[in-house]
Amino acid sequence: MNIVLLGAPGAGKGTQAQRLVRDFGIAHIATGDLLRAAVKGGTELGVQAKKYMDAGELVPDQLVIDLVKERLSEDDAQEGFMLDGFPRNTVQAVTLDSELSALGRELDCALLVDVPFDTIIERLSSRRTCRDCGYTGTVQDTQCPNCTGEMYQRDDDSPETIKNRLDVYEKSTSPLVEYYRGQGILQVIDGNRDVDVVYADTRKVLGL
Repeated sequence: MNIVLLGAPGAGKGTQAQRLVRDFGIAHIATGDLLRAAVKGGTELGVQAKKYMDAGELVPDQLVIDLVKERLSEDDAQEGFMLDGFPRNTVQAVTLDSELSALGRELDCALLVDVPFDTIIERLSSRRTCRDCGYTGTVQDTQCPNCTGEMYQRDDDSPETIKNRLDVYEKSTSPLVEYYRGQGILQVIDGNRDVDVVYADTRKVLGL
């Protein structure tokens, strides 16, 4: 099954994706993780991406597309994948459709996790991330429960940057909802509920 996960930053897409990976082994392709790995590794793409990420702005299309194309060619993505954070606009969506078509593949579902912006700002402002393994926790986590690494607040999780990220999402990414609705593959999940309830609904609409 080939899935695109939609929703504003902090809507909970990653949490749902992690559970689907755990239970069904679907390859999770999170562009945020790809970009942060490129930044940490000091690659050419990473250096270019960092200035945009630090400001809470979208990374240019071609840079993201190059990373995603490379990831889709890996073995674990051949039997199905979940794209998280890509496409971010209709230009990228059209490019993705074209790339998949060239590979004889297509999307099965665009899953929108819908959460009010006020809730997202509250969530992300209290989010903390492990410097070592990338585990996502809250301000209550003084150290990572996975590897005991240092928990920190990402630059793009400050309240001011969050608002900017949501503004950018609203302008650039929201049209994707109509794009995939027009293709007849959009499914909408209310993400402003307990994560177990959201996951049960996610599995239901995906037929898993």
